[in-house]
Amino acid sequence: MGSQEVLGQAARLASSGLLLQVLFRLITFVLNAFILRFLSKEIVGIVNVRLTLLYSTATFLAREAFRRACLSGGAQRDWSQTLNLLWLTVPLGIFWSLSLGWVWLQLLEVPDPNVVPYYGAGVLLFALSAVVELLGEPFWVLAQAHMFVKLKVLAESMSVILRSVLTALLVVWLPHWGLYIFSLAQAFVNWKEARLTWSFFKQSFLKQILTEGERYVMTFLNVLNFGDQGVYDIVNNLGSLVARLIFQPVEESFYIFFAKVLEREKDASLQKQDDVAVAAAVLESLLKLALLTGLTITVFGFAYSQLALDIYGGAMLSSGSGPVLMRCYCLYVLLLAVNGVTECFTFAAMSKEEVDRYNFTMLALSSSFLVLSYLLTSWCGSVGFIMANCFNMGIRITQSLSFIHRYFRESPHRPLAGLRLSPVLLGVFVLSAGITNVSEAFLCCERGWLARLAHIAVGAICLGMTLGTAFLTETKLVHFLRTQLGRSRLSDKMT
Repeated sequence: MGSQEVLGQAARLASSGLLLQVLFRLITFVLNAFILRFLSKEIVGIVNVRLTLLYSTATFLAREAFRRACLSGGAQRDWSQTLNLLWLTVPLGIFWSLSLGWVWLQLLEVPDPNVVPYYGAGVLLFALSAVVELLGEPFWVLAQAHMFVKLKVLAESMSVILRSVLTALLVVWLPHWGLYIFSLAQAFVNWKEARLTWSFFKQSFLKQILTEGERYVMTFLNVLNFGDQGVYDIVNNLGSLVARLIFQPVEESFYIFFAKVLEREKDASLQKQDDVAVAAAVLESLLKLALLTGLTITVFGFAYSQLALDIYGGAMLSSGSGPVLMRCYCLYVLLLAVNGVTECFTFAAMSKEEVDRYNFTMLALSSSFLVLSYLLTSWCGSVGFIMANCFNMGIRITQSLSFIHRYFRESPHRPLAGLRLSPVLLGVFVLSAGITNVSEAFLCCERGWLARLAHIAVGAICLGMTLGTAFLTETKLVHFLRTQLGRSRLSDKMT
């Protein structure tokens, strides 16, 4: 399979993943706004921080390393050996679910049953749901490697729709059930791949600490009460909404593209130059897309954070620390977007030895991040988590950029040029930031709905001006997006 064909399949997978993410995030967005009217923020905090952390940690540690190792290389392989390796995710999931469930029940602070009822049942059912999900892991990897798009869309969309509908009905009919509501709704071997899996497992363990670090600090060190944890988690989910809508499916799909097109044990000068050229062009365009998306969220999110929180959750979110958290998070989203693309390429191109060396860096990052999170949170509250995350992402981006620079050093390709913007577009971003912040000062958010609508209109005009300038100046990115969208549509017609 040629690199162009793989690219077309990756674009199709990314577009379908984007549709799934839109569905998932839209349903979650509406569901959270709905739930806030019926349940306390303490229950929301326990579910969205503590129990979700249990579930995500168990599934991540059990499967992430296997996914990265078994999705490397082509789809033509001895799949019986690969599937044998993948079934190890189930006993690993049982081990992690039992171990973490015991920690959550015996070592962590148990919430007041009058405020958060059925906590013990919630822990057990969330741990069980993690094991149930892992039973389908071999089939997920098989479908992802062969890019069975329709199967993935159908299975995942039906799952999230049924879970969300059940949650909403239980919230309305039986709000006194507390955590039962969320718990019921949730619920021979290729040794080269096995060694690569072990390397990715060590890396995945450290990456999980960096990804969910603030939740671990909140859960184990009790730096915030359950109500503040709920507010932080809502702001966290709302702030990353657009970036995750776009970049999670892009990262998953183009990780497969880079892993299939490039060989891990060779640098760019020793590989097929046509494949290297395609990979470099794709990476440059993805970096440009990440940068533009992140800058747009940062510039416009700063002036519309308070209004968005007030519309979404009322005074509970728009007063107090909510707007400050949201503004800080907008800067973090910029780093999050760039890091997702750089690590997408880096983890697909690294050799096993490079992955092992990178693990030492991840270990140092994990340790420093946890310490920094605790110190900054003790000093300035929940904003400290975002500051620590920005530091963490900055270091990770630096590491990935260094790897990409070394990888393409002996080739004529310079994909890091995707991180440069035209002076005209930068000027428009600065101008939009100034106009929208002046608009917020005079029109938002205590001056009635007419003033708010005027503030929204100002933002819409500035956003249109910014996107129009980007369309005129970033012609290379526009061509890439048009080409990939055309390939995705053609692939859909052929299937």
